[in-house]
Amino acid sequence: MRRILIFGNSGSGKSTLAARLSSEGGLAHLELDSLAWLPEQPPQRMPLADSARLLREFTSKNQGWVIEGCYTDLLEILAAEATELVFLKLEVGQCIENARSRPWEPHKYESKEAQDANLEMLLEWIAQYESRDDFFSLAAHTKFFDDFAGAKTCLLNNDHAFQ
Repeated sequence: MRRILIFGNSGSGKSTLAARLSSEGGLAHLELDSLAWLPEQPPQRMPLADSARLLREFTSKNQGWVIEGCYTDLLEILAAEATELVFLKLEVGQCIENARSRPWEPHKYESKEAQDANLEMLLEWIAQYESRDDFFSLAAHTKFFDDFAGAKTCLLNNDHAFQ
């Protein structure tokens, strides 16, 4: 059974690819955004131990899965269980363009207006991908990819010809 981790910059197409692989392969799909943050304002990260517990609950209930997000600290928790990695390593400009054209995500925002109000902050954050030094950075994603000993694919565009 496939257990796939998909990661990359915000706007790289992680959710789109994960939804396709989930649908085509009968895999459970989890967006890490759903368990990385506490449900409060302003946004605050959930303690790592709590996120890890929720990840373990998800993987114990699902034999096959596709999990996607930009959180290397969370991805590392599942690396030993994953059968494959997919690194969406698009150019920052393409990620920005994808974010600008993203449809409303009702599971993340209460309205399209709320999503749009967050857009400029998101675009700035996406633009910093190559220069940041955190769990969400190009450096962290590259190291995670390079250190993984199993099957792995690096995609440089959104063609998603990946099988």
